[in-house]
Amino acid sequence: MKGFADEPNYVIELLDGGSTLEDVIDSHIYEQALAEKNAFVVADIGALMRQHILWQSVMPLVRPFYPVKCNSSPAVIEVLAALGVGFVCTNKAETTLVLSHDVPPENIILAGVCKQLSHIKHAAKNGINYLLCENEAELCKIARAHPNAKLLLQVSTESQAEEASMALGCSLKKCRHLLEMAKELGVQVEGVTFQVPASNKDPQAYTNALSDARCVFDMGEELGFSMKILDMGGGFSGSEFQMRQTHAAIKPLLDAYFPVTSGVQVIAEPGSFYVSSIFTLVVSIIGKKVVARDLCGQPQDELTSNDEPEFMYYMSDGVYGSFVGKLLGNTIPSPSVHKMSMTAEEPVFSSSLWGPSCDMLDQVVEHCLLPELAVGDWLIFNNMGASGQEEPAAFSDPEKPPVYYTISMRDWFEMQKAGISLDNTMKNFSLIHYGM
Repeated sequence: MKGFADEPNYVIELLDGGSTLEDVIDSHIYEQALAEKNAFVVADIGALMRQHILWQSVMPLVRPFYPVKCNSSPAVIEVLAALGVGFVCTNKAETTLVLSHDVPPENIILAGVCKQLSHIKHAAKNGINYLLCENEAELCKIARAHPNAKLLLQVSTESQAEEASMALGCSLKKCRHLLEMAKELGVQVEGVTFQVPASNKDPQAYTNALSDARCVFDMGEELGFSMKILDMGGGFSGSEFQMRQTHAAIKPLLDAYFPVTSGVQVIAEPGSFYVSSIFTLVVSIIGKKVVARDLCGQPQDELTSNDEPEFMYYMSDGVYGSFVGKLLGNTIPSPSVHKMSMTAEEPVFSSSLWGPSCDMLDQVVEHCLLPELAVGDWLIFNNMGASGQEEPAAFSDPEKPPVYYTISMRDWFEMQKAGISLDNTMKNFSLIHYGM
């Protein structure tokens, strides 16, 4: 079996019988053990379907718009497009990618606090009319380059301002000014968007945000705008528990401020929720060092019998490749050790994980507890869909690990029930039975 990361056609391995994702990982580790021990990725396409079904069951009245910046894998875009999900893009490259999968332009929103003029013109040319806006300069630019735009005003929230060094969105007072300015410029405003961080634990944050959004709707309607869209942003981490908590907090507020009878379309931007669990990255250990530390944790020149060893492991992939999300501020989950690399009840030691560049920035995991590993052992990083599978950083062009796509027989039947087939909605996929 070969990797298909760079080919236009994605091969999905159908797992029938008792085969599992772990079996796929085992087989590819065995292949790599006979070759170059390169990193590789296993992607569970069925998990996208399961997350979509979960979203529809918990939030049936909130339409998902997937933020492409979270994971721009063309395979992810194709599956979500087949499921009828909308998309939020931040630049020309993302809109081009989404349009190439036959997504209608009315299902695309162009976001970004400060959009390049060429990106706005590209949106106008392709009929992408929904644009986010939060300041005067952006409004003037949009009015000049895209007179048919339909704006969603981005309103600031207290919880988002507390976490970000630079607050996004505008205050209620500034919203009034922007609405009046849009009226003068002849630009339509059709809705409001806000962001409550996924890390927020206070349901009151949605109370304030939705109340502010209702105020902006009222101001817009007073000025003659047809306010139709409420975008609740991307405050969904991927946890079902967190999503259900959020839904419990917002449902009575939506019923009060934006009831179904109002005709307002309520949308949200679940990114991590959809893709976090999809991708599993498998890397090999290519080097190791032992760092001696005394009982106080201070580094020592030599390791003595009284010192606790600390291991530095160098892996076949790093932050200039699949772990680029670390440079963007994402937290990289601690890995598990492949079962063939360890025996039962081994002691664990303080460890740090590094990429192959020997660069001080190439630290993937600062601290974790692992058994002592040897060169050639394998580590498995789960939940990498929103942490490392986005496009590599612009200053780096590493060779990407191959991606092996899988789906269980049960998930494949569920996708067919949903009307998704290889013949019409997923034309860039082909199916083979696992092991062929």
